[in-house]
Formats: sequence, C-alpha cells, structure tokens
Amino acid sequence: MGQDIKVQIKPAAQGGDAGLYLLDGMRANDDWSGWTKLGHGVDLFADDNVTVVMPVGGAAQFYTDWQQPFSGSNGPKNPKWETFLTQELPAYLKQNFQVSPANNAVAGISMGGTAAMNLAAWHRNQFKQATSISGYLNPTWPGMYTGLQIAMNDTSPGARVGDMWGSPIDPARFRNDPMWHAPNFAGMPLYLSAATGIPTTREDFIQDPLGVTVGVNLEWMSHNSTTRFEVASRLAGASVTTSYPLTGVHNWPYWRTELQRARPQILSALDAGGAPAPFGCATGCLGFSGPVSIGEAFAPQS
Repeated sequence: MGQDIKVQIKPAAQGGDAGLYLLDGMRANDDWSGWTKLGHGVDLFADDNVTVVMPVGGAAQFYTDWQQPFSGSNGPKNPKWETFLTQELPAYLKQNFQVSPANNAVAGISMGGTAAMNLAAWHRNQFKQATSISGYLNPTWPGMYTGLQIAMNDTSPGARVGDMWGSPIDPARFRNDPMWHAPNFAGMPLYLSAATGIPTTREDFIQDPLGVTVGVNLEWMSHNSTTRFEVASRLAGASVTTSYPLTGVHNWPYWRTELQRARPQILSALDAGGAPAPFGCATGCLGFSGPVSIGEAFAPQS
C-alpha cells in the first residue's frame, strides 16, 4: 500500500503458533483497533494460547484490494488489504511472534465480517475458522451496492464503491460476495451472528434518533444476508454455528458478546486452549485506557 500499516498484537499466552485476526467495522479508527478500546474483544483471549492480530485503519475499505485509489477522507490511498493480510503480514507474524501461516482464524464485525468470510473463502491454506458478526454476506443482493455506497459516504466522505469493486457487473464484485462462494467453505467451522435490529434499553432514541435508526437498519440488512449465507454454506458442507439474538442493533456491546460465544469454536479449530473467558469485564480486563494494546508493531509495507 506504499506505507507502513499499523497492527496491534496480543501475543499468545504460552507462545503457541495460532493466530486470530480481528477485523474492525466501517468506522475503523486510524490510531487503534475498535477491538481494543470499544469492543474489548482482545480481553477474551488474554490467557489463551493464540496471538490476536488487529489491523488498524482502513475505514470503509472492506479489507479488500481496491481497483482504483481511495478518495475517502482517511486511510491508505492505495488499499490492497487482501494482499497485505495474506501475503505480507503472515511472514512478519511468523518471524516475530511464531504464528504459523497455516493456523489462523479470522473474525470481523460489520464490514470486517464481510471481509472475514471473503478472506477465509479464498485463503483456505491460511484460515481454519471464520466468524462473521453483523457482516454483509450477500453484497450483490439487489440494492446492496447502493446501500454500501451510502454507508461509505457517511463513514469516509468521498469513498466510492465503484473504485473498490468496479461496476455492478464487474467480476470483482461477485468475487467479494461470500454467498457466491459458499462451496469454498466445505468442511470449515463457521460462526455466524446477526441480531434482528430491534432496540433494547441500551439504545436511547430520544438522545440519538439518527444513530439508533441507522443501527436498526444496518443490523436488519446484516440479518437478512447472514441467514441467506447460512443456508448456502450449510448446503456446501460447512460446519456452521449460528446466533440470532431476538434483539440488538449494530453496535459494540452486542458484538463483544457474540465474539465471546464464538470463542470456543475459534480455539478448538486452532487447537489453542486457554482459561475461561473473562466475560464479566465491562471496561477491559487488561486495562486498555489509551490507543495502544499490549503489543504494537508496524508490519512491512504493502
């Protein structure tokens, strides 16, 4: 990508060779992964024998290789995330953290959920398990291209979905739709989750009517596409575990809970056991109070 890419890293507790890539959502921050300060998902694996790998930045970029330069307000201007995550970063992790290039899982929320399934579909030699939490798993569904453009404009003004995957009929668009490649998941453990979009007492419509409305609609879109993908992946022979909460919108408190539920499957697939997850930690068991995780590294240029 012509620049150093920041990656926050939590080393394996006992020095094992397993790796878990945690991908951020559409509003990925340039300074730290949402899984540290917002989701505290890294805390769930604090005592596990797995290295947690959290790429930083890339708002509205879907962790994919773009066809054209990025015109959004922040993030790499020549996004080649798939190349970085599958060709460059694994070698760095092996050299510095003893992570095997062939013993990894990938999990993501929202746009990161879409990317997690795409990366797992096309790189089975790297990923043994994949988790999508509130992801969009059928982005070629009618209306989704327009929906993605609206979301990208809101997140990073100037970003254009056509620069990412081309026109609505471009083959790249279909390559980046997990639904079209369900057969690639045969035999793979998958964890799929999306709520209904029904708010709970956590949401305050009076104080934030726009935010709650957006959260409702995004989660509803995710739920519809996730259930379609579930059927396709089951028919293809994937080992699917699902969680469809009756309430919940597109927001971090729900996502951390779902990663907690996915944790046993992730650790089992990687043969990376650990202590019981610290589910009760409301503000981060490891005490993250700033933008830096336990370990931080700058991976090679992409």
